[in-house]
Amino acid sequence: DDDIFSSAFCENSEKLINVHLFALAAKYYSLSNLGVCTPLEDVLEALKGDSEGATGIKPDEFMNNKKSHEVQVMSELVDSIANYCGIKQVIDIGSGKGYLSSFLSMQYNLKVYGIDSSSSNTNGAHERNKKLKKHWRAYQSRGRENRKKQSLENTNDRRVEREINCKTINEELLTNVSHLQNQDQVIIQDLVPSRGSTEMATPETDTETEADLLTGTQSHEAKLSEEVLAFLNVLPADAVEDFSSSHCNCRELSEEEKVQRKMASLKTKARKSNESNLYFPLTSCITAETELNDIITDLEDCMLVGLHTCGDLAANTLRIFTAKPEIKAVCSVGCCYHLLSEQFENQEECHDQVWGFPMCRYLKDKGWCCGRNARMSACLALERVAVGQMLPTESLFYRAVLQVIIEEVYGVTKSDRHVGKTFSKSSSFIDYVRRSLKKLELDDSKVSDSCIMDYYEKYKHRMNELEAFNMLKVVLAPCIEVLILLDRLCYLKEQENIAWSGLVKLFDPVKSPRCYAVIALKNQSCS
Repeated sequence: DDDIFSSAFCENSEKLINVHLFALAAKYYSLSNLGVCTPLEDVLEALKGDSEGATGIKPDEFMNNKKSHEVQVMSELVDSIANYCGIKQVIDIGSGKGYLSSFLSMQYNLKVYGIDSSSSNTNGAHERNKKLKKHWRAYQSRGRENRKKQSLENTNDRRVEREINCKTINEELLTNVSHLQNQDQVIIQDLVPSRGSTEMATPETDTETEADLLTGTQSHEAKLSEEVLAFLNVLPADAVEDFSSSHCNCRELSEEEKVQRKMASLKTKARKSNESNLYFPLTSCITAETELNDIITDLEDCMLVGLHTCGDLAANTLRIFTAKPEIKAVCSVGCCYHLLSEQFENQEECHDQVWGFPMCRYLKDKGWCCGRNARMSACLALERVAVGQMLPTESLFYRAVLQVIIEEVYGVTKSDRHVGKTFSKSSSFIDYVRRSLKKLELDDSKVSDSCIMDYYEKYKHRMNELEAFNMLKVVLAPCIEVLILLDRLCYLKEQENIAWSGLVKLFDPVKSPRCYAVIALKNQSCS
């Protein structure tokens, strides 16, 4: 309990004195141990109903391992929620390069609007989507060939099996006949098929096999036509030639044929007048006050999704969901907790600002604050460290010593600028410091190479201490993430128009550390 765990710290100095107890407490308060998550399998089973999932096309040919895993798992869940709610429109908040959006549209035939604040992301997503369509068509064609090949292999297996059975039966008949002939009990001709009748059995078997092949092929062609239809819907209307209208036929058309051609022509024109692409990348900055109608002109009943929405965007996604009657469901996986704005962090009175944390009334009433250091810790990946993917201790040490140099040499304690990924580009600690100073727009002539190395040697013996400190932060990370996620869940529980809400572990945390989704469905009566 709390009293036992509190003894991990010294009552007077408040310093950590029992690391083992500290680790046990952290594990006790992690999401995996608290029992507040709903298993993904249970959610999918509850949403399934009578619908059947789409044929399994994996996105691993189009994305890296991590992204493929995330997109495949999340898209299946999103499609299940959309089917359950009877909606076809999905809005992907913070869509980035459009991995999830394009897969939802192509694989599940959903109409997806991907909204991102970066125009370069949006433009990149648009270009990537165009290229993806070409690969997708080839992918579908290869899938068809594989199914045909499998069908032929199955048919050949059945043919061989029949021939073996037929041969076995004939051998048994001949054995019996030979036995009976020796006894002169019956006439052989009455029992053994003549050579002519034996040969007649083979064409029947072949005919039967061909019929099975035709049936199997038709079944696969039916499935194929559905996939091709779904894929063609993604393409622009003029990407596929309409052979019926271009085919030249000199004979007189019947009235029925004229009507059919007229209808086909009208449909073609309708397709060309409307953009047939089911994925629309849009550029816009989303806030809690965003009116989606201003961005999406044909907004209808839909659901919001977000795959690793950064900072306040995850919180704002939930606020938009609860406020807009058209949005029937939400599935949001947040990330970048260190970018969250906190209402009680600086103790500044900003009554009009919408904060990323806290969201629920309970923590607001408590005036709860995490602080940037705690939120930074929440971004660490305990599961990856547990399987041997250790923390980048050397780069963290470089950054810590740099901080000392900046404070002591330049007198700077706070800056809005960031060093970024300078470590990976640096050949040495001296190179790292000089690159960083330039990024921070500080005069690097103020410090010599020997001075830089003096700082390095002064703190080098404390590198193990730094590593131990960061390992404690890693152990504590799941507890801080719990606080942020439960705050969002409690916010949804406080709303009156929510039929169900929950936390669901979607991803393998080693592949994707930010693996928890906040999911909610509105009451059916809400409109």
